[in-house]
Amino acid sequence: MSALAIYTLIHVAISLVGIVSGFGFAYSLVSSRPHPAWTATFFISTLLTSVTGFGFPHLQLTPGVIIGILSLIVLATAAIARYVGHLRSGWRITYVVSALVAFYFNFFVLVVQSFMKIPALHALAPTNSEPPFAIAQLVVLVAFLVVGYFAVRRFHETPTIPTTPVTPVV
Repeated sequence: MSALAIYTLIHVAISLVGIVSGFGFAYSLVSSRPHPAWTATFFISTLLTSVTGFGFPHLQLTPGVIIGILSLIVLATAAIARYVGHLRSGWRITYVVSALVAFYFNFFVLVVQSFMKIPALHALAPTNSEPPFAIAQLVVLVAFLVVGYFAVRRFHETPTIPTTPVTPVV
């Protein structure tokens, strides 16, 4: 196995960890139950996915490189919102949106790679410009928009604990 093949496997494994942990992270936002392990795993693996993506031999600026750059920008924005803005007021929404955009970018690339590498999908859209590819990406985008909507509405740094009114005993 060549060094490039090993590097590719490592990059793909990190990407898959980012995607799986992204689901846990997104759930923690929507449920407003912060889960530090999901959050840390998501951010670290998504950061590493973008960084390792720059290690492939490129002769030109590719869509993958552009997505990697954009992902690093939104991850930095999420970090600033969390650690500088402390999720206060508009920083909370900035954190949620930018983190979910980073997750979306990772998932977008998963769909692209799936259509390129999985023979049945590749047969449906060999150039990634056919309707099955567009439909798949549209479904993913709509799903992320719905999750983002609920995450923005529901996420708070400290979960609200439902309280029941106490009735005095007489």
